[in-house]
Amino acid sequence: MGRRAPDDEHRARDAAPRYLKDNDTPLALAWRVISSRYRSMRDKASRDFMRRTLRIGISARIFHPEPGATGLRSKNLQYLEESIAQWVMSRDVLVFMIPTVNTSGQLHPSNITLRHYARHLDGLVLQGGADVSPQTYSEAATRPEWNGDRARDLYELELLHEFVDAGKPVLGICRGCQLINVGFGGTLYQDIASDVEGATSHVNDLYDRHRHTIVFPKGSSLAGLFPKTGEALVNSIHHQSVKDLGRDITVEAYSQGDNIVEAIRYQRARFVMGLQWHPEFHSAGGVELLDCTPILDNFLRAARETRF
Repeated sequence: MGRRAPDDEHRARDAAPRYLKDNDTPLALAWRVISSRYRSMRDKASRDFMRRTLRIGISARIFHPEPGATGLRSKNLQYLEESIAQWVMSRDVLVFMIPTVNTSGQLHPSNITLRHYARHLDGLVLQGGADVSPQTYSEAATRPEWNGDRARDLYELELLHEFVDAGKPVLGICRGCQLINVGFGGTLYQDIASDVEGATSHVNDLYDRHRHTIVFPKGSSLAGLFPKTGEALVNSIHHQSVKDLGRDITVEAYSQGDNIVEAIRYQRARFVMGLQWHPEFHSAGGVELLDCTPILDNFLRAARETRF
């Protein structure tokens, strides 16, 4: 077989690979390469997004200095109740206590605000604790022991609105449920036993072992979340409760017998819900008390969906 002419060799060497289409151009090839790289980067970013652990903030309980005390009791303390942190972490997310901030502090002023926490965390849990001050919903305390914690109210109300404005989900527990209602213009019964004739007991010395039945109204999101149970058994550790609903607040559960509000939802946000009971004291998979894991999961899904 004869040797190919030099011109034929040059043409063979310069020819495009046979796997390319006849009408492929350098521009078309470059576009396909860029598109392939983009898809690869997008898929990696998506995997990283799904793997990145959620960061959930929990508002602080506040211990105020005791008059005349020395040592630790003479200081402002901020802390978490262990069960609420462990309940949230049970779904493999990170938990951060959000401290109060003071941009004009004399010892350690800072430019960090609660808005920064709302920007960098994925969701907020308002934990239980002291009474909401009647002053916060424009009333006077009918008894001195019901003055509540006005300082904590102001801190948590700012937190609530910063997270709502940032489009981040909020879950309020007990006091947190009441605070959400007040935060949108609602009021509270300062003491159920005194203010609601015929009300059943919502708190006693049994603390978290005290319980009662709640009912989910038809059409509520909780009724949809627990379709097989029109009612459920929960713990009850509160002497205050929602009275007049705040704007755009709807009832998600009420107590059987006396119709005290037991859960609420703010309708103008993806997820802002308050539970009057303490789900962190219920066992996951429990057969007696309501397993509140589906509520927590809904909250965390909203946190992931609204991350950006």
